[in-house]
Amino acid sequence: MAAAALMCGTLATPALALDAVRFGTNWVAEAEHGGFYQALADGTYARYGLDVTIVPGGPNVNNRILLPVGKLDFFMSANTLQSFDAVEHNIPTVAVAASFQKDPQVLIAHPGVDKLTDLKIKTLFVSPEGMVSYFQWLKADYGFDETRVKPYTFNAQPFLADKNSAMQGYVTSEPYAVETQGGFKPKVFLLADAGFDAYSTLIETRRDLVEKRPDLVQRFVDASAIGWYHYIYGDSRPGNELIKKQNPEMTDALLGYSIAKMKDYGIVDSGDSLKLGIGAMTDARMKSFFDKMVRAGVVKPGIDVKRAYTLQFVNKSVGVELRPK
Repeated sequence: MAAAALMCGTLATPALALDAVRFGTNWVAEAEHGGFYQALADGTYARYGLDVTIVPGGPNVNNRILLPVGKLDFFMSANTLQSFDAVEHNIPTVAVAASFQKDPQVLIAHPGVDKLTDLKIKTLFVSPEGMVSYFQWLKADYGFDETRVKPYTFNAQPFLADKNSAMQGYVTSEPYAVETQGGFKPKVFLLADAGFDAYSTLIETRRDLVEKRPDLVQRFVDASAIGWYHYIYGDSRPGNELIKKQNPEMTDALLGYSIAKMKDYGIVDSGDSLKLGIGAMTDARMKSFFDKMVRAGVVKPGIDVKRAYTLQFVNKSVGVELRPK
């Protein structure tokens, strides 16, 4: 009997064991992270053999530095520029999937503005991070002027008080704040639709994990993609409940608004992902964005852009059948 019990226990262990994974986000829990929370809440990660812990970021948390030192297994980076930066500074990380086909970055204006170039004569509220990234592209490709910029402090009030101004934001968040605080529907210009073709919400990991445990990386990428399909096309309540648990200040109204805008603008699922699946990346798209950033002086021309990412784990049409017909 003892031998039989030992044998049963030995046979059962592999089926029950899950690989522990720590995944760091770059901000507090919100709808823009919804696919990951959904995959955790609805059991998708577990079905892929993963015991995932999501480690939220925040204003005083820098999860990015925890990835290369082994404190995290995966990290959610803001956009492709961080992948280029890793190559330039010889950081041993690599992007393995792009959860967002479009960067959610927008410029928001008062009613009466018709096109993006109309904002060149407006006062612009832009953060320091924006000034060294997408604003340099706006200068190079559209002729925007730095002298018209004032610091953006993540507060809509200066913009609301000045009808001759525009401010930065995410299409999933700040327009909602303007509508609720200002009582009007602002004009919204998605920079991705104007040519700022960065990937966003990328999954990064260490090069050694890609080399030594590719199966683990593949399962995390696939399960995360499934989570995003469930979150934007299915019942998002499991993910939203977990988001609100992690971030009690989050509201159902903002979560619903954010999901709707991700769908309306094709943030998660558009372009290449329609055929290749959520998380898709291509060499052509990476080169296109890299060339624009070199032209804008944001990145150095000499870096090897292909070291910033790998297509090993994406473009396999995982989960496309979950998209509504």
